[in-house]
Amino acid sequence: MTPDILNRLEKNDRDALMAGRADPGVALLVDTMVAMKPDIGAQADIVSGALLEMEVPASIAADALETVMARIDALPESRPAAQRKAASSAVSALDEIIRLPDPLREIVLEQTGSRDWKFAGPGIRSMDLDLGGDTHVQIIRLQPGQGVPLHTHGGSEYTLCLQGGFSDERGSYGPGELSVADSDVMHRPVADEDGVCLVLAVTDAGLKFTGVLGVLQRIFG
Repeated sequence: MTPDILNRLEKNDRDALMAGRADPGVALLVDTMVAMKPDIGAQADIVSGALLEMEVPASIAADALETVMARIDALPESRPAAQRKAASSAVSALDEIIRLPDPLREIVLEQTGSRDWKFAGPGIRSMDLDLGGDTHVQIIRLQPGQGVPLHTHGGSEYTLCLQGGFSDERGSYGPGELSVADSDVMHRPVADEDGVCLVLAVTDAGLKFTGVLGVLQRIFG
């Protein structure tokens, strides 16, 4: 199911996008979708035109990738198994980042080091991205078969599948496909069993969990 980019957005986000004043998180979401769906033609032109006014140049060292790889290669071959495993994991994580769509990859590479992956649950890691807007923007990495606990939302939630696939109570989503949820939606996204799933999540309010997690959330905030 290829999403109609503009029509999938909430009305206030769509109006803001067309007026050239979209939140940076929503703008990144749309820009990434356009990069993943090069066949959307005229719709991409409309979106790109709206984004031009808000585009902020971002710089990254030309040798950033080469520097990271050189540091990994410089590790001694006799290092302990734990260090070799860590280095291998770093290469794997870097490979996933390199394969992200252009608009998103540049931001992640720019912020890697100051904003690394953090534990977000069994088989789940997340990386927050600081874009300076009002939305919470993060990349979520799900191991095969792992899922986010059942939840609803305090506002709008956009989840763009970047790699692999996931399913919830409403359907299945693959690369380039967008899940839109709000306070009326209760769901539990679960990664497909055949590989790691990466998603870009943009929310304008927190998640609301159910069961024990919901009780803990109300107690501790």
